[in-house]
Amino acid sequence: MTPRPDEPTGGAMPSVAPRLRDLRRHSGLTLEAAARRAGLSPAHLSRLETGQRQPSLPMLLALARVYGTTVSALLGETPGDRDAVLRADEARAREADGWTYHRAGGSGRAMQALRVHVPYGAQGDLVRVHPGEEWLYVLSGRLRLALGESVHHLDAGDSAHFDSLTPHRIAAAGPEGADLLFVHTLLQSATAGLCLPQET
Repeated sequence: MTPRPDEPTGGAMPSVAPRLRDLRRHSGLTLEAAARRAGLSPAHLSRLETGQRQPSLPMLLALARVYGTTVSALLGETPGDRDAVLRADEARAREADGWTYHRAGGSGRAMQALRVHVPYGAQGDLVRVHPGEEWLYVLSGRLRLALGESVHHLDAGDSAHFDSLTPHRIAAAGPEGADLLFVHTLLQSATAGLCLPQET
């Protein structure tokens, strides 16, 4: 059974909590304002900031956009001088609420690239809406991508590029899960409050 976003999960990431709090304060946002922009309740964001809950990958993406940073930075990864090349042994695996991912590009840029494994049944009920664009390419497995009212099944070698203000869901369509390359823009705007990972 897929855990709800407000349930604790294993594999705690102790460095995330204080970093979330520091980034919010540095952004000059109250707990309520930051939570509203990320599509969370203030109580839930408070639990994330105190380490009582572990954020899912969609939550990390939402908070990274609100604070104008990257998931890698939220997790404390500190690559060197924005090298153009990322070596395989530098891309450590991270896990958030069932998804396993590796950084596949540099930090501090306008786009963030990730290599992601999406297990079957994980986070398939999360609807995401946020400013920017997303591009994904299926490496293996089969992916179910819902864009607005349309549902697409993508096989290995298929890709999708879409405006992420379109409500979208990403889920593995088979029991083996799906591996994909995932690129998204990191935008802060007046519509950042539309970044809404939520259950339907």
